[in-house]
Amino acid sequence: MVNQSITEGVIRTRTKLRRDLLISVFDEFDGSIMGLSPDNRREKYSKMAQSAFSFYRGSAYLFYFDTTRQYFPYHSSPSRPTWIQGDLHFENFGAFRSEDGAIVYDVNDFDEGYVGSYLYDLLRMAVSLALVARSLGHGQDEQRGLIRSYTEAYYRQIHRFCDHKDQPGSYVVDENTARGPVRKLLRKLEKRRQSHFLEKVTAQMQTSRVFLETSELLIPGAAEQAQLEQAWGFYTRTVTTRSLNEEHFRIKDIAVKRGSGTASIGLNRYYILIEGGMEQAGTDDTVLEAKEVRVPVPAYFLPYSDSFWQAFAHQGKRVSATQQAMHHKADPYLGFLTMDGREFYVRERSPYKKRLKPGSLADMDEWTAVTRQMGSLTAKIHARADSDVDKGILDYHSEHEIAKAMGADAEAFARYLAEWAYGYAGQVEKDYAMFVDWVSEQYGI
Repeated sequence: MVNQSITEGVIRTRTKLRRDLLISVFDEFDGSIMGLSPDNRREKYSKMAQSAFSFYRGSAYLFYFDTTRQYFPYHSSPSRPTWIQGDLHFENFGAFRSEDGAIVYDVNDFDEGYVGSYLYDLLRMAVSLALVARSLGHGQDEQRGLIRSYTEAYYRQIHRFCDHKDQPGSYVVDENTARGPVRKLLRKLEKRRQSHFLEKVTAQMQTSRVFLETSELLIPGAAEQAQLEQAWGFYTRTVTTRSLNEEHFRIKDIAVKRGSGTASIGLNRYYILIEGGMEQAGTDDTVLEAKEVRVPVPAYFLPYSDSFWQAFAHQGKRVSATQQAMHHKADPYLGFLTMDGREFYVRERSPYKKRLKPGSLADMDEWTAVTRQMGSLTAKIHARADSDVDKGILDYHSEHEIAKAMGADAEAFARYLAEWAYGYAGQVEKDYAMFVDWVSEQYGI
């Protein structure tokens, strides 16, 4: 009885300390750093409270707080970091149109791009696989197996780049190279019309096309619209992947976008309708998205890189450069601007943007096919980001540094990540339960 009492006391104390830590981390990042209003915090926490995976998506700072305080045997040298995506998880892969018009499958979110150990991307992705898989009822063997499949594919692809069997600068997953559900997704999107998204969010009026006013698309105030239009000329000069005249970028309408994302709640986002062309009387108009960005979460925890910040002091430039570095053929409209002291990056709102839904994967064979392609693509973005060392911020090829850090035993590497990620996913579920209790008390959610 005494031993049981001591055990219960230890558990209560540990739970209280972890809960206090969670509250402190959320107050620091969402309150002090992000400056979210009580309404913004309530909106964000309502989304995070939907599931353990949603909680994980919205709390990258907690992940980095934990992992940067743990020992991992497979880190690369701090003196030779990798350009990392920074917030890699299952839903940050998807289909979109590349610069040359091809529909590809790749990583599609770069807001947290930074430099650090490659391992943080793998750890964060591995935990997301465990959380998504267990939310669909897959057991621990299946969860560990998926993580191993992802990690082994990453390991193989890194070595293929090291051995020059593949080139990171041209590696692509498209309809010709994709497999399983990814190929089905790309083939389905090939049939989608270019005007699909345009017709979904706009209407053709008598004189021009304008955005529809909905619960998610709002009319900006006059001052807000004027600030964006004033900054537009600067943006067009930052678009380096295509040479088009000013008329192509002429703004036809602007809308404030609400309700997107979880971690980005509290940041401003706009849809901008531009002329795009003069051939089809409005049906070739293009929708761009301007999204506010701030200092990436990993930067608060990983070693400071003076060369990185000298090159990318503007957060919009950092995000657009990360995408350009990691993609073979990036978004043709990538650029950045500053508006009222806030920094944005601009991209096309692709009509072909679509993710695979975890629930649509019929069996473990399909899951394995998808996770293997995600592993290969993760290797690609890490190796691709410095494929032109004479032009980039890193004067070495990261794939060689990563291969050295992973060691010669691929199976041991994959098994280590699977065991750690499975265990940490259990911690995320405990944190999520504490979080739900806290937001219920604090915000009435």
